Amino acid sequence: MSAVLTREEAEPAQVVPSRHTGRWITATVVLVLVALLLYSMATNERFQWDVVGKYLFADPILMGVLNTLILTVLAMIIGIALGIVVAVGRLSDNFIVSKAAWFYAWFFRGTPLLVQLLFWFFLSALVPRIALGVPLGPELFSFDTNSLITPFMAAMLGLGLNEAAYMSEIVRSGISSVTPGQTEAAKSIGMTRLQTMRRVVLPQAMRIIIPPTGNETIGMLKQTSLVLVIGYSELLTSASLIYSRTYQTIPLLIVAALWYLFITAVLSVAQYFLERRYGRGFSPLSAIRVDKDKVEKIDNDPSVPAAAANGQPGGITISTHPANTESPS
Repeated sequence: MSAVLTREEAEPAQVVPSRHTGRWITATVVLVLVALLLYSMATNERFQWDVVGKYLFADPILMGVLNTLILTVLAMIIGIALGIVVAVGRLSDNFIVSKAAWFYAWFFRGTPLLVQLLFWFFLSALVPRIALGVPLGPELFSFDTNSLITPFMAAMLGLGLNEAAYMSEIVRSGISSVTPGQTEAAKSIGMTRLQTMRRVVLPQAMRIIIPPTGNETIGMLKQTSLVLVIGYSELLTSASLIYSRTYQTIPLLIVAALWYLFITAVLSVAQYFLERRYGRGFSPLSAIRVDKDKVEKIDNDPSVPAAAANGQPGGITISTHPANTESPS
């Protein structure tokens, strides 16, 4: 006949920590590689760090940084605004609107961004003049396409319209994450479809939309370097104009890379705080509320079996939801 030991009689088990030999080897290899890389960067004179310091805050570079930020902001504004419209169109019950929105996303996601930038820049070869007027009637006003589609305009249109296709999928996934009951509740109190989308659905969808939108913004910052091919003076174009004259290619590319890294770091911090702001109340851990005093009282009470204190079957379970303390009316 076997004896049953109580908790007081049982000896605590000795816990032996894992050594994780593979982790230590991997960490050592990574540290050695980083040290070798830093040593090479510090001792290799071909990096020309003095030239990097000379041009890091030069006026052409700072102007290129400013143009890069302006282009990033405007392209993201176009992308987000138009992306919301396309996403709502994809979810529309109107067959024509839904398919038109689908075609827009398919077309702009299916063609390379560089091709789109070149197309907008050379639009005058296809349409010499852009005219607006009454169909089959008089022309109200017209513009010369070469004068209207400048390198800046071509860059903004190419980046913004391309971004709208990707943002439409992000917004659509965020809207789809909101339960249908929210929409039904809004309709039951007399809200229109537009009011429901603006006041009920989109605020809840922001938790899903914000993280990928932050990544798209960082990606847009780097995609602005593609406008080098159409001659707009953003950061990389400004650096290339300098090294084409001085033949100091590597130092100027390092200058551009340092600025991209700095702006990306700032955007990453902003994305972190936005995610925290719109993620409040949705973390699974925030819903777990356990009264520590009650747990200790139950654990120290000899009348409560050990299985009950540990939440095993047949014992007492502790609810993770706060109790309703309101008195009945």
